[in-house]
Amino acid sequence: MPGVKPETRRPYRSAVREESARRTRQAVVTAATGLFTSRGYAATSLADVARVAGVARPTVFAAFGSKPALLARVLDEAISGDDEPVAVRDRPWFRPVFDATEPGAVLDAYAGVCVLIAQRAAPVFEAVRRAADAATEVSDLWQRVLDNRVAGARMVLDHLVTVGTLRTGLPVDRAVDALWVLNDPSLHASLVGRRGWAEAEFRAWLAGQMRAALLG
Repeated sequence: MPGVKPETRRPYRSAVREESARRTRQAVVTAATGLFTSRGYAATSLADVARVAGVARPTVFAAFGSKPALLARVLDEAISGDDEPVAVRDRPWFRPVFDATEPGAVLDAYAGVCVLIAQRAAPVFEAVRRAADAATEVSDLWQRVLDNRVAGARMVLDHLVTVGTLRTGLPVDRAVDALWVLNDPSLHASLVGRRGWAEAEFRAWLAGQMRAALLG
């Protein structure tokens, strides 16, 4: 009718349906995590993931699009600890780094962050590294892993220099490089996973290495 606006239909949203889809995605991620870290990326197909997750292969493809995209999701959730879209720096467990008010405390807190991430994600980091060696479609993801570790180290250094100073003569770029080496989850995998160090022992060692490298 003239002067009457047509009814605007809003998209139908079902909380139950959305929660069901989320549970399905989580089942797929859990299955993929186990397969990628035990069998390896190349030896795992989307059909394998679907079978272990208890869903159809098209469901996996619809949710993630491709195997490289699924691997990226597995990595992101292993680092973060869940599927919430919250940046690492904004996570409650990263907060102690920014709350620290002197350089040594910053590095102690960052060592704790590195340990927490490694506990969850070290096997996934290794799976991505190995996949990048054999699968060109994963090389961009591995480069992102390396770049993100550099960015994380620089973010910590940016805060550290607001509350104190680095050791005399140490350029910031070299300090970033030192933290980048030390925030590698493979250190945790080697010393805790292979050599049997206790978690507290490793964390104390890592914090000490960071202090020695950056503060002297």
